[in-house]
Amino acid sequence: MTKKRRSNDLIRVGVVGIGRGQGFARGATEALGMKLVALCDTWEERVRSVGKELGVAAYTDYAKFLEHDLDAVILANYFHQHAPFAIQALQAGKHVMSETSACFTLAQGVALVEAVEQSGRIYMFAENYPYTVSNLEMRRLYRSGAIGEFVYGEGEYIHPGPADDWNRISRGVDHWRNWLPSTYYCTHAIAPLMFITDTLPVKVNAFSLPFRPDDPVRARRPMRNDACSLITVRMDNGAVCKLLQYYLRGHGVWYRVHGSLGLMEGLRGGDTGKVRLIREQYHQRQTTPVEQIYQPDWPREHQAAAQAGHGGGDYFMNVNFAAAIRSGKQPYLDVYRGVAMSMVGIQGWKSVLGDSTTFEIPDFRKKRVRDLHRADHWNPDPTEKPKRGMPKPPCSIQGPLTISKQQLAYARKNWGSQ
Repeated sequence: MTKKRRSNDLIRVGVVGIGRGQGFARGATEALGMKLVALCDTWEERVRSVGKELGVAAYTDYAKFLEHDLDAVILANYFHQHAPFAIQALQAGKHVMSETSACFTLAQGVALVEAVEQSGRIYMFAENYPYTVSNLEMRRLYRSGAIGEFVYGEGEYIHPGPADDWNRISRGVDHWRNWLPSTYYCTHAIAPLMFITDTLPVKVNAFSLPFRPDDPVRARRPMRNDACSLITVRMDNGAVCKLLQYYLRGHGVWYRVHGSLGLMEGLRGGDTGKVRLIREQYHQRQTTPVEQIYQPDWPREHQAAAQAGHGGGDYFMNVNFAAAIRSGKQPYLDVYRGVAMSMVGIQGWKSVLGDSTTFEIPDFRKKRVRDLHRADHWNPDPTEKPKRGMPKPPCSIQGPLTISKQQLAYARKNWGSQ
């Protein structure tokens, strides 16, 4: 159990990462009982500038940053580097909210879970898509019994864009966006389904879709990975989910949940904040229309949530993190759920490279299970040497890819103009 704070104390927050992290930094307001006190980033000129603008301390050394008088750390650093930073902060006595991927290997997942357990501090996985207005409404509907028991779900996070935009935020051939395997960025697809139905993943089978030769974006980026992945997931109640993530044409974020008594989903087009609910009510007295399409309202803090990023989800990240710290109780998106959904991407890539065979998602709530995976350092990061006895997996289903002179020249032109 974590130590409770007095309700009138401001939670002193430090943020790591001044790109994506600025959203969290600017959202850490006194209205939420938070106070931004420090920033950390290796980009010295920029972190000093933003620190001066916000009136807070700026650091380029993470260890020095952790020595600052702060209560909580928000991690918005690179996708594959969260676990080591989180563990270091927990060991320094800080509460942690971590973005994107809780861990990049199963061994990291074990170490992170045990660091949280041993520290007694709050850990929150900052997955924001469960907290859009439509997903909050579908959670309410599911918990009310509106569609019965969860049978099948679909989650999609499709995010294409022009090469110039991607190169702008992916400087260098070894930037994680230029090599990340296609299954890893899966939490935006699975997290809302887990949140709506209160289920956990237990098995995965995955497929990877390489870029096609005629794709002009691929020809202008120094990439060694694939475009997209499809992951099928068996949940702990027996339901099955289909996850589709990342680079395909046709930008969109969408979720569907079939139950034993009905269907609910967000709208694919038009006002995507609306919910579609279908209840045929077979063998029952009809009490509601068979089909309803409506705009739900935020359950609380409407104006602040509606103005926040990622469909309001960014606002609720800070709200729930602060509430967990004040109560001393771990949040819904705790370390176990964060690690579980992150392992869907890791085990999914193992499945892809194993001809889409089934891989289990180990339950790290159990120490005896964690013991089996302490030495699992399987890691596709091309900048890291493999641990002794561990293979080095490629980042594409096509095997190790070579960056062409044309791809590199185009990207360097973008980088040079920034």
